[in-house]
Amino acid sequence: MCDTAVRVLPDRVLFAKNSDRDPNEAQLLEWQPAAEHRAGSPLRCTWIRIPQAAHTHALLLSRPFWMWGAEIAANEHGLVIGNEAVFTRAPLASTGLTGMDLVRLGAERSASAEEALAVITNLLAEHGQGGGCGHEDRSFTYHNSFILADGRGAYVLETAGQEWTSERVEGARSISNGLTIEPFARRYKDRVRTRGARAAERRACSEAHAARAQSVDDMIEMLRDHGRGRIGPAYARVSGAMGAPCVHAGGLVVNSQTTSSWVAELRPGGAQHWVTATAAPCTSLFKPVALDEPLQLGKEPTDRFDEAALWWRHERFHRLAMRDPERSFPLFAEERDALEASWLASPPEPVRAFAEADRRLAEWTERVALASPADRRPAYTRRYWGRRAERAALPG
Repeated sequence: MCDTAVRVLPDRVLFAKNSDRDPNEAQLLEWQPAAEHRAGSPLRCTWIRIPQAAHTHALLLSRPFWMWGAEIAANEHGLVIGNEAVFTRAPLASTGLTGMDLVRLGAERSASAEEALAVITNLLAEHGQGGGCGHEDRSFTYHNSFILADGRGAYVLETAGQEWTSERVEGARSISNGLTIEPFARRYKDRVRTRGARAAERRACSEAHAARAQSVDDMIEMLRDHGRGRIGPAYARVSGAMGAPCVHAGGLVVNSQTTSSWVAELRPGGAQHWVTATAAPCTSLFKPVALDEPLQLGKEPTDRFDEAALWWRHERFHRLAMRDPERSFPLFAEERDALEASWLASPPEPVRAFAEADRRLAEWTERVALASPADRRPAYTRRYWGRRAERAALPG
């Protein structure tokens, strides 16, 4: 599950997304340079091959480690795209382009949000959407909605199989795993699965935040929201903590965990991107990144713990802190917020920001570990995370 939101202001556009996936499904930042290709040559996407374009734009991707496609993609022209799973009554195809493939293809083949809308809908008509999208359950599949944004505006695109509808955004808009554009939504929405994803709860929260957002830090606040002013998440027996934008797994039936977060400030003359490159925005720092400045972030993560991978170094801290947020968060949150505020006021070079963030991460991990917080989550949540730690071989 995910939350993607946008605010169109007179002089700029604010974009934000929490990418929610399986807890051990590490996500990485990946830079792709602009490139020329032999038009029509085979391009291998996640599950199918399609004809390659003659030119692809430079990209920065946030990508689950096992996919070709991306959860979030930005290109050199200031275009940003994020997608959501949506549950519809249209038939699900066993193979095709995944929503994440369409995110990446739209960004690498388009110079604007309007152009990306045409590219994605044309690909949808030609190749369809389908194929497994889950990590723990590769048979899990769904249809998709998208927000496509650049410095001049944004669009919402919603699909059901090869059918689609779109609208240009005026003011604030969010999408949270449910169809929203009428009458398309009434025709295609699977109400039971949409309710199970708690889509309406999260969308109400994220759209309210977006409606009053004026800056990057307002969008960061939205992505960290656990709902109702809570420091930590509220767990439900069926679906864990999926009722607010900062999603935490730990239910008995439906589960998802925020595994990467991204905020962008888009202007006609350029863009500024802020990313976590780690899970759980509530325990992460948002760092500045640039399309033309690839970073060496250590070993690419997989679904197994590796100290050499930034995503997993943070995951050890995140899972320790979530045992008791009421006790753990005061040990680092004020320092996190102050550092972020200084960066937002005067963005440092990305390499320096990531180095400083890694240093703080080591300090915060030690600080919370020394506090030895007891795990105050429900028993079913503790069992859920215990099994994920075993699968990832995460040190205790």
